[in-house]
Amino acid sequence: MSPRKPKNEESKRLVLLGGDRKRPIGAVWLVGAGPGDPELLTIKALKALQAAEVVVHDGLVSDEILALAPSGARLICVAKRKSRHSYAQEEINRMLVAFAQEGLNVVRLKGGDPFIFGRGGEELEACREAGVECHVVPGVTAALAASANAGAPLTHRGSAQAVTFVTGHAAAGSEPDLDWESLAKANQTVVIYMGVSTAAGISGRLIAAGRGGSTPALIVENASRADERRIVTTLAGLPQAASDVAGPALLIVGEAMALAQSSDIEIVSQVEARGRERGVKL
Repeated sequence: MSPRKPKNEESKRLVLLGGDRKRPIGAVWLVGAGPGDPELLTIKALKALQAAEVVVHDGLVSDEILALAPSGARLICVAKRKSRHSYAQEEINRMLVAFAQEGLNVVRLKGGDPFIFGRGGEELEACREAGVECHVVPGVTAALAASANAGAPLTHRGSAQAVTFVTGHAAAGSEPDLDWESLAKANQTVVIYMGVSTAAGISGRLIAAGRGGSTPALIVENASRADERRIVTTLAGLPQAASDVAGPALLIVGEAMALAQSSDIEIVSQVEARGRERGVKL
């Protein structure tokens, strides 16, 4: 199926539909689209998407998934990429409520899972405050796809008794307020979302808190998609490895990442990284 192009070029700001005010109030569905591979959509997510009259979607949602929406549905892209936002979050909240109040079935389609760094909680609160019915459909978060494709489990007996999801990007570009000493403890996996641009700071903080620089690490760009890229490195090597990453990516740090398989594009081996730490040229 050829992806249908979203009809969103004209939707730069909220435009209310002039529908029949006598229509019953609609509903909002916060739907997790998963990491990009349409085969990773849940059945419930697919059903919600196919019943949508308006789809308000992130820039991370793939064209293959958008093509599953009804041909008559209005598609509106509200992509957020670093500092380039087509809509502020408050505008998105008002948009969802306004369309539902017009009697429409609205799907807020979000990459990954709506409640894993997706600001779905804010949208849920806005709907509740406005008296709009809101449903949540979970999705496969990117960390699960990244881990599975790389063959590196997020938890593993003997090397990863816990897994923690954190964000590498705080409000206004500031450093995230994290418990670095807790994250630096051995035998756990730390998954950093939106951490490519702050990889140097994250690496430095974890090492300063006691995590070994030779701890295995993995960067996964465009997880589950045809252009997925995996870079195997170490905690100390994260800044250099992340410097060449342009697309959406995850940083994963932990002993279990020693099992990770790189893509064919690039690999920074642990042996080389340990050698650099000791000043040994390999």
